Amino acid sequence: MGEELKVIVFALGKEEYGIEVDKVRTIERLSPITRVPKTADFIKGVINLRGVVVPVIDLRGRFNLSETEPTENSRIIVVAANELEVGFMVDSANDVIDIDTDTIDSPPEVVGGIKAKYLRGIAKLGEGRLLIMLNLSEVLNKNEIIRLEQLEV
Repeated sequence: MGEELKVIVFALGKEEYGIEVDKVRTIERLSPITRVPKTADFIKGVINLRGVVVPVIDLRGRFNLSETEPTENSRIIVVAANELEVGFMVDSANDVIDIDTDTIDSPPEVVGGIKAKYLRGIAKLGEGRLLIMLNLSEVLNKNEIIRLEQLEV
């Protein structure tokens, strides 16, 4: 048996995703987002979170999924990785669960249109339930975000 990993479960459409709890600073309801000119479409802008300016990335846009209108269940999950603090806009944040690291398999090349580089793996939770584990260092890859921003100048 592997080690226990505490994970926050969130949804984009019908798929469930996971981020390790120790990477998550806070989960917030949607608040007004200030758009920043000349940024990639998936960078929604910035929010003022208790006096700190935090950039917000729409994970649907980041993963090239179709965008939807935010609902009352939409959340911003503020994470820290690669010396960045960033908010992820998600459809909902549902749960905190413990996962045995032995249940996490390597990701296939593409899952629901999302490239494998953004994924840490797929956790099998039983009863056919799968949890897509994010690789935060790739989702927040500074060089790729900078390159994407430069394309729009």
